[in-house]
Amino acid sequence: MKQLLILLLSLLLAGAAYAHGGEDHSDGAKASTPAGATSFSVAALSEQFEVLLRYEPLEGGKPADLRLFLSDYATNAPVKGAKLTLTNPEDATLKWAVTEQEPGMYLVEGEFPANKAYSFALNIVAGQQADLLLLEGIKVGEKLPAAVAAPTTAPSLFSSWKTILALIGAFVLGIALTIFLMRRRRSLAPVSTPPAAVYENHA
Repeated sequence: MKQLLILLLSLLLAGAAYAHGGEDHSDGAKASTPAGATSFSVAALSEQFEVLLRYEPLEGGKPADLRLFLSDYATNAPVKGAKLTLTNPEDATLKWAVTEQEPGMYLVEGEFPANKAYSFALNIVAGQQADLLLLEGIKVGEKLPAAVAAPTTAPSLFSSWKTILALIGAFVLGIALTIFLMRRRRSLAPVSTPPAAVYENHA
């Protein structure tokens, strides 16, 4: 009886493990391009300034609007009133107009002629400070990654039946274990023997 209970328990545990065999419980992080982003960005910094350039998808031969954020490297405070000059190492003939929208934020307007990667050589003059930074990796013609909804998989009929069978097996196992324990308790119960008769001698 004991071997039968062990066998039933082993089969039940094996079935439960098989039912979860297709699940991924790994905690490893996966590096990927964020889906659903609304803009691209490139950054550069020096001992004096920190620059962040944000732009929506660009197309070669069409007007381009980019936003440049300029801040002080030491204090992270926005740098206002700076004189910014942008040139492209790939094409020195390209012209860019820079307009300050608010403190530390500048609008860059111009046009990229082709769908390819460009870079900006940024000359900064702010008060008594001056610097030259290179902003690389401006990808003209590239599309943003689309946000993909996680697929929802409904439980299959087969897996539902496996769950039902596992519950039935657990129920049967519980009944069998109860009967086994009751029988064992009865077999181990002490057998009561009637007390020996006491004969008195009335001679």
